Amino acid sequence: MDDLFDRIDPEKAWALVVAGLALAGTLGSLLFPKQVYDQWIWKYYWGPVAADGNGAKCAVRESGDVTYYSDSAQCAGASGIVAEPGYTVISTISYALLLVLLLAGVYFLVERLDIDAKVTALYALFPWVLFGGALRTVEDASVALLSATGDPAIPFPWTAAIISPFIYVTVFLLAVIAITASVWLERDGRVDRWERPFGAAGAVLFLLALGSLVYLSVTTDAVGFNLGVLVVTVLGATLATALAWTLTEEYWPEVNVGTGTVGLLVVWGHSIDGFANVISLDWSDEFGLAYDYDPKHVVNSGIQDATRAIQPESVSDAIGVTWPFIPVKVVAAVLVLWLFNDEILEESPRYAVLMLLAVLAVGLGPGTRDVLRATFGV
Repeated sequence: MDDLFDRIDPEKAWALVVAGLALAGTLGSLLFPKQVYDQWIWKYYWGPVAADGNGAKCAVRESGDVTYYSDSAQCAGASGIVAEPGYTVISTISYALLLVLLLAGVYFLVERLDIDAKVTALYALFPWVLFGGALRTVEDASVALLSATGDPAIPFPWTAAIISPFIYVTVFLLAVIAITASVWLERDGRVDRWERPFGAAGAVLFLLALGSLVYLSVTTDAVGFNLGVLVVTVLGATLATALAWTLTEEYWPEVNVGTGTVGLLVVWGHSIDGFANVISLDWSDEFGLAYDYDPKHVVNSGIQDATRAIQPESVSDAIGVTWPFIPVKVVAAVLVLWLFNDEILEESPRYAVLMLLAVLAVGLGPGTRDVLRATFGV
């Protein structure tokens, strides 16, 4: 058995897995359309994207036809296959596996290009995570414009490219192009380190996405601007990160030995997600938000339900039921950083960087989207 595993090329195995999944989905949809496409692919993946892209409460597929409803009662009474925007347990697990698959692809690309990746490369990857969250918010703004005027900023199905799970592929392809060009610039002697042009490319893309949101907020009534949400979220996340750093340095310094100050990015990213969720879900009236947001992730819903069941109703009315999300996110990030000791970073620096990227992405990515949605009222 050991000899068999020794003969398997991981890169080829990854390519076979990707090709196998694509082939299975294609053949299954052709041979068993009702069981595979309707009840699986459409219900859990394409249906939610279509509903989101069309600004509907749900999309209903029946006898091959799709109908979009803007009323929750119509969705509840629909007789076909109902798909709502957001995430289910199945789609959440699937997207997590997709993220792992994409990260494995990045790892093989880094190995093939023989890229010298250190833990400090996370600084260059940081703006790319911000870009992913901002790009997803552009689609939210497009839907808001569709609801207000009947004309979206980006028509469906083109918006599918910036809705989960397809946005992962979009950002992945752009990052592959950028990192390949950046490595070429380094080896051609045009730059000292590939991280600089790569990070700059991510920063430019993030600013373009953010600029699009600002443009829509200035030129349309469908997109607003609430500076208070942005300031409180960033300030709160920064204070929480500083507190976490101070406490770990004082009482548990082993946490920061491996990653050093780079770990601050990870904690800050998850703190952004925590504060953005609390403000959006429990303090929307106090901040004058345009919408009453609902949790789209099963973890958020679970924390809300658990807090509501344990916490006295009077306390819930006063401070809400999502506040535990902040300490949960911060503590989880700190615990993950504790795993990245000197040994791991020295023996497998490329692998460690990609794992840190994954940890950062699952916090800062949705956190960026949440805070920008609330800030621009979409």
